[in-house]
Amino acid sequence: MNGFADFERYDGLGLAELVRMGEVKPGELLDAAIARVEERNPAVNAVVTRLYDEARGAIAGGLPAGAFTGVPYLLKDLGALYTGAVTSYGSRLFAGNVADHDSELTARLKRAGLVIFGKTNTPEMGLAPSTEPRLFGPTRNPWNQAHSAGGSSGGAAAAVAAGMLPMAHATDGGGSIRIPASCCGLFGLKPTRARNPLGPDAGEGWGGASVPHAVTRSVRDSAALLDATAGPDVGDPYWAPPPTGPFLAEIGREPGRLRVALTTTPWNGQPVDPECAEAATAAAKLCEELGHRVVEARPEVDAAALGLAVRIIVGANVRAQLEARAAALGRTLTAEDVETVTWERAIDGVTATAADYARSIGVVHGTGRVVARFFTTYDILVTPTMCQPPFPLGVLDMSSADPAAYLAGLLASIGFTSLFNSAGNPAMSVPLAWSKSGLPIGVQFVAPFGAEASLFRLGAQLEAARPWAARRPPPAA
Repeated sequence: MNGFADFERYDGLGLAELVRMGEVKPGELLDAAIARVEERNPAVNAVVTRLYDEARGAIAGGLPAGAFTGVPYLLKDLGALYTGAVTSYGSRLFAGNVADHDSELTARLKRAGLVIFGKTNTPEMGLAPSTEPRLFGPTRNPWNQAHSAGGSSGGAAAAVAAGMLPMAHATDGGGSIRIPASCCGLFGLKPTRARNPLGPDAGEGWGGASVPHAVTRSVRDSAALLDATAGPDVGDPYWAPPPTGPFLAEIGREPGRLRVALTTTPWNGQPVDPECAEAATAAAKLCEELGHRVVEARPEVDAAALGLAVRIIVGANVRAQLEARAAALGRTLTAEDVETVTWERAIDGVTATAADYARSIGVVHGTGRVVARFFTTYDILVTPTMCQPPFPLGVLDMSSADPAAYLAGLLASIGFTSLFNSAGNPAMSVPLAWSKSGLPIGVQFVAPFGAEASLFRLGAQLEAARPWAARRPPPAA
């Protein structure tokens, strides 16, 4: 295979250190990543846009000195614009949508020295917890190609799990970092609301629910990436509480004796697979072994009211984005422009009234206050990441002919994750378990608003106690 032969032995910071030491050149790392994409992508369909020439040009022009100088990186096909590249949002409606500027997040990633060489698959408009868009076709789980890699950052997670690169850009509006991390055996942290910028094109996503970051193989890569990108952009409507120091410095720092709450009951009442419940229970026991105090507890919220509120907020945002695109194309939006579930959300966007939207924001804010009060008593909440192991492909297809099965699969995917998009808390999925059939099962850890540092300290402690980086999908999967 071309490029640096030991590419997969290192995380992102490890590769960057080799570049700094002069032991490998950025072009060799890029060649290694490209070779792996070309060899492995046909099996999993993770990468949908290739920016190889742009990446080589960036290296030739001289890379800035940053934490990740020379390390290859992939952007998700939504949530981060790249000048001259299509951002399709996984939708045929946006297939010709070429960006004429970089997002602020992209600019910060470039300043960190990352070499962006492609974009990854996503469900249409990022609406599903599986990545099966009509535009590009389904992304397959590297652990078992008959199963979902999760969504909406499924392409990113599949690329990292398949060894194409050590980390990749992702976004999370209801679990879209944590769900694919769980499905693919990776570390996935959703930052605090507004920790990372969405400018210059947006001040928030889905009423503050959607935030960008990454899926990674190591905890320290996630921390260093957040150091590189976090902080408000000019004109942001609000921002997260500033950290007390670099997130990377939290790796290896003693977390103290944490007050840990455990629940294996999702807020939306979906049934939980025993293997997922056991994964969370075992993680709580591991926390006890590490010196933390664990009790069973959870914040009590009105899940039905919250679910309706989120549906109205998401529908309004989806409708506005679709109508703007149709107007740019000089035509009227129709159901034929998008997939079935996307059109359902677009209908929500015109069925609800402005007063409904205002009430929905009130429900979300009230829920956040309930969660915040809970975390005055506890430092960490442990749950399964998902109610079920990764679903077979087809269950969460947004054009599914079985809407009941789709809805059940959706609710089982987001039953533990979406609450913390509404509340804004940071949360991480940690790959601590695998099913009897060999599929990854993640465990979610949630911290108080603004407390990513606590998650990085605990995440590194868990990583040291139960290392996962060397565990890779079988070649025949």
